[in-house]
Amino acid sequence: MSVGIPTKPLKFAYWVPNVSGGLVTSGIEQRTDWNWEYNRDTARAAEAAGFEYALSQVRYMASYSAEYQHESTSLSLAIMMATEKLKVMAAVHPGMWHPGVFANFGATADHLTGGRFATNVVSGWFKGEFTAFGEPWLEHDERYRRTEEFIRCLKGIWEEDDFTFRGDFYRFHDYTLKPKPLNTPERPHPEIFQGGNSTAAQKMAGRVSDWYFSNGKDFDGVTEQLDVINAEAAANDRSVNFGLNGFMIVRDTEKEARDTLREIVDKANVEQVQGFRDAVAQAGKSASDGKGMWAESSFEDLVQYNDGFKTQLIGTAEQVADRVIAYKKLGVDLNLLCFLHVKEEIEQFGKEVLPIIREKEAELPDAEPAPALAQA
Repeated sequence: MSVGIPTKPLKFAYWVPNVSGGLVTSGIEQRTDWNWEYNRDTARAAEAAGFEYALSQVRYMASYSAEYQHESTSLSLAIMMATEKLKVMAAVHPGMWHPGVFANFGATADHLTGGRFATNVVSGWFKGEFTAFGEPWLEHDERYRRTEEFIRCLKGIWEEDDFTFRGDFYRFHDYTLKPKPLNTPERPHPEIFQGGNSTAAQKMAGRVSDWYFSNGKDFDGVTEQLDVINAEAAANDRSVNFGLNGFMIVRDTEKEARDTLREIVDKANVEQVQGFRDAVAQAGKSASDGKGMWAESSFEDLVQYNDGFKTQLIGTAEQVADRVIAYKKLGVDLNLLCFLHVKEEIEQFGKEVLPIIREKEAELPDAEPAPALAQA
């Protein structure tokens, strides 16, 4: 299937460091903190640097270098209240949240922030969290069936009065939520993001989600996923935006950037990475097609726990900008970025990389004008 070049300017998001340990499982220095003050200042820096979105991670207990965690939804709301334009995706797990309760939270958060609330609905990979809470751990494809019902319920509650739904996991009887979120013709409800690398996840995105998040992928991997998602979306008379995760290392020379990557991997906490690999083995290979999250990840890939190295956003500012544009040509609409020193490198991205990306975008056919870069 042919994927046209998106004409709208690329959007950028960053991973919120709301869990301890940084974004790589390594002993390398990470000038990143999980506390509120650092997250507030990072969000303001990201907004000034040209980021439109941020994604708060969801953790309920210590795991694989992340000993401490701030709860996703409350921190997301705090970040939006501390900024003016930034949209924040609060990650949530069906099974931990009821869709009616979360829809109510989301509507209130949307009003408090002037329509900037979004969510990333996560089907779940960490079995230990569910069993610790006494919640049932569903088989892989069943988790995605539950997630699809969760998303259908969110959309129904946010868009309809007297919402009724009879599914295998959730049921509603003439439920009306007031007030509803601040819906507009451009955004009929808060944006719903969703990840997962399996075919079940991709087809679900084609049916119900606004955005699909891919773990780190090379060009072939992105093309393969887009083909599945776009075909399913077309069959359902809809379209889906595509976001790609990537760990960005920009240095003065390519060698310096590659040396930084090598140092990250060389200083990896082997025990924690192997523990993570053991924990997620059921997440990917248990998918009906064996192509789920981390099913094909190497030890090096898992040092960045969302496969961010695979995207290869590593090199000089010019080299990284060229690669970002190449992904855009395949159909990527948003880049979800990870960094070693989050706040510092977000600021570096805004000053050194994003202006080059915008220049290269302007040279693409039928390009729309990019938003003006904010001044720090």
